[in-house]
Amino acid sequence: MTQELDDSPRHWCFGCGKLNTEGLGIEFEVDGGRVEGRFITRDSHQGFPGVTHGGIAATAMDEAMGWAMYAAGAWAMTAKMEVKYRKAIPLNEELVVTAGVVRDRGRMLEAVAEIRSLAGVRLAEAKALFVRLPRDKEQQLQEFFLGEGSPA
Repeated sequence: MTQELDDSPRHWCFGCGKLNTEGLGIEFEVDGGRVEGRFITRDSHQGFPGVTHGGIAATAMDEAMGWAMYAAGAWAMTAKMEVKYRKAIPLNEELVVTAGVVRDRGRMLEAVAEIRSLAGVRLAEAKALFVRLPRDKEQQLQEFFLGEGSPA
C-alpha cells in the first residue's frame, strides 16, 4: 500500500525526498538523538570508475547530520563539514548512514556521521558544525515543511 504524500516541499529533498527521482531517497529512523538511514548507490553516482563519487557520500552524511539536528529539536544549517574517506564506496550496494549531535553550544551544534557497508565496514566519516537558524526563520521553515505555508 502506497502512502499518499502531502504537498510539503520536503518530498523533493535530494537526500531524503520520496518524489526526487534523482536523489538518494534515504529513509531515516530516529532513535533518541541518533538517526540511521539506508540508501543504495547507483551507476549515476559514479566518480572514479566503479566507485561512488565522494560528493554522494558527503551528501548522505550531511543529510543524516541534518536529521540529527531535527532529532535534537534544532533547525540548523551546515556551516562547516570535514569528511574522511576510509575505503572506496562501491556502486549499486545498500549502505547505512548514521549520525548524531555530539555537542550543543547554544547557537552552534556539532555532529558526527559515518557510512558503513551492510557488513559493518566503515567507508567514510564526517564531523560538522551547524548553526541554528534565527527563531523567525525557524518558525517559517517549520510551517513551510509541514505544508502549511511557503517561505517569504
